[in-house]
Amino acid sequence: MLLTTTSKSASDFQNGQVLLIDKPLEWTSFDAVNKIRYAIKKRFSLKKIKVGHAGTLDPLATGLLIICTGKFTKQINEYMGQEKEYTGTIRLGETTPSYDLETEVNETFPTNHITEEAIHKATENFIGDIEQVPPLFSAIKKDGERAYELARKGEDVKLNARVVNIREFEITAIEGQNVHFRVSCSKGTYIRSLAHDFGIALNSGAHLTALRRTRIGDSKIDDATDVLEFVNSILPTA
Repeated sequence: MLLTTTSKSASDFQNGQVLLIDKPLEWTSFDAVNKIRYAIKKRFSLKKIKVGHAGTLDPLATGLLIICTGKFTKQINEYMGQEKEYTGTIRLGETTPSYDLETEVNETFPTNHITEEAIHKATENFIGDIEQVPPLFSAIKKDGERAYELARKGEDVKLNARVVNIREFEITAIEGQNVHFRVSCSKGTYIRSLAHDFGIALNSGAHLTALRRTRIGDSKIDDATDVLEFVNSILPTA
């Protein structure tokens, strides 16, 4: 991770740096990459510099984004394959088409039958290798188009299930219909789909209302730097 940038040179970034960035809410992962690329180019008067991220975070998610520069962009696939950890909140009794807050609630379900014991017990259904269908509002391509583009057009999109691995699924707090959790999972796991399926497992409905990525492999959010803090360390007037 790059915490101190004032002593770094253009060649340092070109030879390769691994940046641990805390992505803000409502930013896309590409927003963060573009902001950092612009700052490096401007600071060192570079025409171009390779900058890429190792695993997309949705705009409504916050947390750890690994960004690689220069020659270290070749390591992106290695980081993408590492186990990830998330914390977040699932709201029971309501579903949305996107499985999160991107879209409005489209259906409500009873929750009176759901006990705290049942909530904890339901996590057991999702430990290990499981089949998971990605959300319709995802970047997966279907017939050459992104699934979310087709979904927004109102088209009926069928996505195939894929096998993912969930090593840990811990309930950390329960506040009425809001269930707080921590998950350790493999590459390709959609936490939005996990929230949706968790509601079904409880004979109800559910959607994701908050998500934060806290770890990728051995890299932790506690060691990450805010995007604007990083940019300002390079461009104090940016």
